[in-house]
Amino acid sequence: MASNRGHGGIQQLLAAEQEAQHIVNAARSAKNARLKQAKDEAEREIAEYRAHVEAEFQKKVQASSGDSGANVKRLEYETAEKINHLSTEGSRISNDVVQMLLKQVTTVRN
Repeated sequence: MASNRGHGGIQQLLAAEQEAQHIVNAARSAKNARLKQAKDEAEREIAEYRAHVEAEFQKKVQASSGDSGANVKRLEYETAEKINHLSTEGSRISNDVVQMLLKQVTTVRN
């Protein structure tokens, strides 16, 4: 009987070891599945964030290029205004400048 009892104890230990191995394997599988799920979720979030940042960048590029056209027109207008101002001022004082130059050239100094 003692032999039968010892043999039954060994069988119980083997069965417990197999059950523990099944539990460990199930836990590993669950862990790997959760890691894969977390990786997939992270990749999806990264793709969403990347798309959001790219959209913001494109919006800023559009805004700045639109501003660039407006800036060019503004600068062209300001340049034309300055040219007109200088032409007007040049015409207004040109006779005075010519007279001053003639006076300097024709004056004899001893």
